[in-house]
Amino acid sequence: MAPQYAPSLRSRLAPMLLVLQLGFILIYAFYIEIESNVKVYGITFSNLYPEFQDVNVMVILGFGYMCTFLVRYGFSGAGFNLLVAVIATQWAIILNGIENWYYRGKIRIDLKSLVVAEMCAASALISIGVVLGKTNPVHLILIALLEVSGFVLNEWLLQTLLKVPPLNSIMLLHIFAAFFGLMLTRILYRKGSEQPFEKEKVDRKTGLFSILGTLFLCVFWPSFNSVLVDNHTPGRRLGAVLSTYLALAVSAVTAAAVSSLSSPEGKLNPIHLQSCMLAGGVSIGVSMPAVHQPWEAMTIGFTAAVVSTIGFRYLKSHMLLAFKCHDTCAVLSTHGLPGLLGWLAHLLLQIKDCDDHTAAMRFAVFHICSLFITISLSLCMGIITGLLLKWNFWRPPQDKKCFDDQAFWEFPHLAVQK
Repeated sequence: MAPQYAPSLRSRLAPMLLVLQLGFILIYAFYIEIESNVKVYGITFSNLYPEFQDVNVMVILGFGYMCTFLVRYGFSGAGFNLLVAVIATQWAIILNGIENWYYRGKIRIDLKSLVVAEMCAASALISIGVVLGKTNPVHLILIALLEVSGFVLNEWLLQTLLKVPPLNSIMLLHIFAAFFGLMLTRILYRKGSEQPFEKEKVDRKTGLFSILGTLFLCVFWPSFNSVLVDNHTPGRRLGAVLSTYLALAVSAVTAAAVSSLSSPEGKLNPIHLQSCMLAGGVSIGVSMPAVHQPWEAMTIGFTAAVVSTIGFRYLKSHMLLAFKCHDTCAVLSTHGLPGLLGWLAHLLLQIKDCDDHTAAMRFAVFHICSLFITISLSLCMGIITGLLLKWNFWRPPQDKKCFDDQAFWEFPHLAVQK
């Protein structure tokens, strides 16, 4: 018989949060200072702050509401998203400034540093979607710390070894997060998970809140893709905004069409719309440096939606049966496959626009190497994180307590049955 109550996390969660936060405060007190220059990298505060707000809304509200689709896991989906986001952002600021500290003795931060840190935190939030409902908050904090560490290391390797531009390396966050999460859920696989968990259910009310999160992401995704685009070249940032909007619009229409076609009754699946319509934004973000025409962005959005919707319909169950990967939020279909498609589109478009065959071949080799490094490092970090989380010291929830808010939250209005 399963225990009535989930294991208490008082001796695990509170000490971890306090130690982490006090440690961050000490690091920030001795080694971090605010950049005094008003204008950095050609970007002024007034120009960047509105886009920072957009990225912040995506990370806090967009991803938070998207995780509320489970009937009995809405509080945890939104609340743990906020907890992970703020911890991962603070940690990413420190990691991104290590090189600056090494040469100058101080980490100087500005608004751009905060935007980059929140984008690193977004990669952790995407990974957490794979194991949503099957972990406790202690697990999620450890995942965030290790995933962000791996992602920042991946950025450094790409920029140092392959001279990949910072924007290109950061936009690989979708691929890194998806494969990190898949390897993590494979290591944490629970025997008997071939069948759906007892409380892994969706209803109309929670689905509506989740769609609200999708709307937040759709509205602000153009800022997410364009905020780090070089502002010195006229029209580049405008082109990124327009390309992202067109890709999202086309992917929304295409996802609706493919969802209806793949349904035996010809009906629309709301989960397809809320997840697969974002595929265009993912793909265009990865391929954006090579996209110069509206039709290219629209074609990428169309193809991404087709791949994502078909993957969502058929791939999720096959991944569970064949590879024992239980993907709660279908992150592989929403971020992984569209990210790979965007990488391929970047490669093809760059070769098409290159007149020098030697330069084209050189770019192809470096581009393939960047993907190889990203996937390899993400899988390795997923293995390390999964092996760490399998330790019973962290008190994982029992199968009966998965996908249940009452395992972690107080609800005074509910009577306690003994």
